[in-house]
Formats: sequence, C-alpha cells, structure tokens
Amino acid sequence: MALGTDIRTYFDGRWHDSDLPILRAADHGTWLGSSVFDGARYVHGAAPDLLAHCERLNRSAHAMMLTPTVSPERMAEIVWQGLAAYGPQDAVYIRPMYWAIDGAPGAIAPAEGSTAFSICLETIPLVADAETTLTTTRFRRPVLETDVVNAKAGCLYPNNARMLREAQAKGFGNALAADAVGNVAETASSNVFIVKDGEVMTPIPNGTFLAGITRARHMANLAADGMPVRECVLGFDDVRTADEVFLSGNMTKVQAVTAFDDRHYQVGPVTRRVREMYWDWALSGNG
Repeated sequence: MALGTDIRTYFDGRWHDSDLPILRAADHGTWLGSSVFDGARYVHGAAPDLLAHCERLNRSAHAMMLTPTVSPERMAEIVWQGLAAYGPQDAVYIRPMYWAIDGAPGAIAPAEGSTAFSICLETIPLVADAETTLTTTRFRRPVLETDVVNAKAGCLYPNNARMLREAQAKGFGNALAADAVGNVAETASSNVFIVKDGEVMTPIPNGTFLAGITRARHMANLAADGMPVRECVLGFDDVRTADEVFLSGNMTKVQAVTAFDDRHYQVGPVTRRVREMYWDWALSGNG
C-alpha cells in the first residue's frame, strides 16, 4: 500500500505515471531482501540536500554488496525530470532504490553487477508543526556484526516496525530505542536531539544507527547560529530531564516531542529556531 498519492515511477529508463510493478517473483530483492533506498523531499519547489541523498543511496548499495548503476548526479537529474509533473504547491516524497536481480552461486549473496534501479515519487503532505510523543521499547538497534546498519536498507525496517507497534499499543507516537549497551540511539524513524540548559546534544554515532543527512543539516545550521551541537553518549534519564526534545528526519524535517512516557515538554525556543533555520536554508536556493 502506498503512503501517498499521485505516484510516478522511474523504471527501465523512463518515467511512468503510475505505481508501477517493478519486482519479479524470482528477483533476489523480492525473496532475500537485498533492497536499499533513500528518501528526500520536494517542498515549495525545492528538494533540500537531494544530491546528498543520492550519494548516500550509492554508499548503501555498496554496504549491501550491490553494484550501483547510476551516478548521484545523474540520479538527481532524473528526479528533477520526474518532479516536472508536480507543482510548487505539492509536497513530494522522493525515493530512489536499488535491489539485486540475481543471486551469486549459492543464492544468498547478491550477484555482482546484477542491480535494478527505480525511483518512486508520491505526494505526501508535510506537517509544518509536527509533534509526537515517545516511550521506551524492548527492541534495540542492531550492530554492524548482526545487520547492515551502515546502509539505509529495507531489511532493517521490520525491527523499527516492531518498535512502533509496541509504542502505539501503549498510546504513544514513536519509540525511543537503545543501542546494544543500553544508551539512547534514535527513535524507530528519526534521529533525536535534546536541549538542556541551553545546550543542544545528540547521540554520538556509534555504528548502530544512521546519522542522518537532515540531522547534519540541523547541526550545521545551529553551529552557524552560535549554538554548536555536542555529540555525546546519552542515557534515557538525560532525555527525561531535558528542557526540549525534538526529532530529525526526512519526512517531517523537525518534529517536536511533547512527552516521553509521563514526562511532558513544551515546544521550546530551540526547536522552533531549528525549524525556522532549516526552512530559511532550504528555500533560499541552497537546497
């Protein structure tokens, strides 16, 4: 089931005005999960950090033992061609993808050089003042020795889905997940920031989660605004005692957290400033 509407699909060298079937039953990506993807956004006529998302897709492909077939620059060019069918009033989710077609001898590993490529565009509204609530989860982020955490890989998301289902069953919007040793890693869908006594902090990348492109953009904007972000080890009590908590991800860019279990927060000045700076940057021609 699609997330959005007005879907366009790039496959086999051209754009199709539909949610085109692109996987075959025997494709390696269908039954052995060798898929990687990335997500960017088109909003108000801009596609912030599009090239960076395309570059990360190719890095994810290498991590999944796939052979990238499209350069990031060409990928971005194809995306812009597809976006010509939408207007500046449309909020579009941009999802380029690779997966393996054939398996190597023994089938489990993808065959070298046997890679399919597609891009899916779909309109999904952007909530300007998005908010959510958090709770803990018994599920944890994997480590590189147990999964391809250095890729944005489809096979990682069932674990995230378990986190979300657990959180939603408890009446919360998202789950705050731990790494293998019990420190805060990220939520089931986003990177996390906290604000305490005027200082902004975020979990230091330790190989259990992707340090996102939008996360990096917020950090650069905050540093330029005189508020450098400290990457550090954070425990769950650090989140509980924070003055503000906000999430960073491609779908909403900045999402304020209003509660973590029974701890409640206001949408504070730093969260509002981060949101303002992001859109000032994205819509100024830089994105």
